[in-house]
Amino acid sequence: MAKSLRINLLGFINQFHYIEFPDRETMQAIVDVHFPEIAPKLVGEALEVFFDLRQAPGLKKKPSTSELVDWLKLLMSDDLAREALYGRDPVKAIPPLAGALVKNEQDTQLLERLAFMLRRQGNPRR
Repeated sequence: MAKSLRINLLGFINQFHYIEFPDRETMQAIVDVHFPEIAPKLVGEALEVFFDLRQAPGLKKKPSTSELVDWLKLLMSDDLAREALYGRDPVKAIPPLAGALVKNEQDTQLLERLAFMLRRQGNPRR
């Protein structure tokens, strides 16, 4: 019996199921559950940045739903960061409080390099 149980457990452990990442509409519904009173403008801007960031080439770990929820908590508690998000110029800087979205140093450095490259492209005099 112990051998049979072990084989069944190992068979179960080796089974993986792919779950597709939520699209923008589904992510909006997830945010609405977590933050029913959140300002629509904040959610719209945050989702735009979030999904853009997930498309950044070379990220080792794309931000997930939990990072988005954590980031929104920070944005809701920090008026200055929220205003920076609303008025942000994607060519000039990484998103405010981006450390909540990007969880390792390599990805943070990558975002800084991408922002630098975008700034240089936006300023043809250099």
